[in-house]
Amino acid sequence: MRHDIQQSERSFSTKEVAEQAGIATPTVRKYGQILERNGYEFFKDGDRRIFVQSDIEALISLRDTNKSLDDTAKDRVAEQTERLAQPQNTDVAIPDTYDNLPQDPNQVKEILMFLTRELAATREMNAQLTENMTQLKTTVGRLQQDHHVISSTIGNSAQRTHTKIEKIAEEQRNHYENLIQQEKQKSELLQQELQNMREEQQKEWRAQNQFNRQLEATIKKPKFSLERLISLFRK
Repeated sequence: MRHDIQQSERSFSTKEVAEQAGIATPTVRKYGQILERNGYEFFKDGDRRIFVQSDIEALISLRDTNKSLDDTAKDRVAEQTERLAQPQNTDVAIPDTYDNLPQDPNQVKEILMFLTRELAATREMNAQLTENMTQLKTTVGRLQQDHHVISSTIGNSAQRTHTKIEKIAEEQRNHYENLIQQEKQKSELLQQELQNMREEQQKEWRAQNQFNRQLEATIKKPKFSLERLISLFRK
């Protein structure tokens, strides 16, 4: 909890901080959120931030920084942590808004003009946010459409590729079947030739056996002569 505030030190509203820092009220809230996100502590009246001079200086440092807002916020948090390490009185004078209202009509006019500018800035910011949301929705719609187109293209390409693969597979299958059929025909022709050769060989064996039997019978006859033997060989 904070205890780095001097006794009876004055506090400031968001509007007063915006005037002193020279920034818009929404920017004060934005910088306050960045500081809190990085560990900075504000005094609170319920959910409302109560600013003191050191807080205004922290906001101005975010306004004027050349570094990222988060890095600058971390530097301010480190400084605040160092201050909190020293015990101090933490009484804060919370001003009564109604008691501090200016009585001078010119000051009231200036305040009204400032509030008008703040309101215009807020409306402009809201309009910009609305436009950004519209652009974001349009971008998301285009991305979804592109995703659909890409998915369809990939699906069609995959279908064409699948068709080509099936066609190539069919051609390869037909080619292999033709080769098998050709080899089968060659095998049948070869078997037929072998069968013919066996039959021719059997015929020759039968003829040779018949010749041998005739020769043997001729030799065994009593009236065997050399001329008859020669006639057998001539046959």
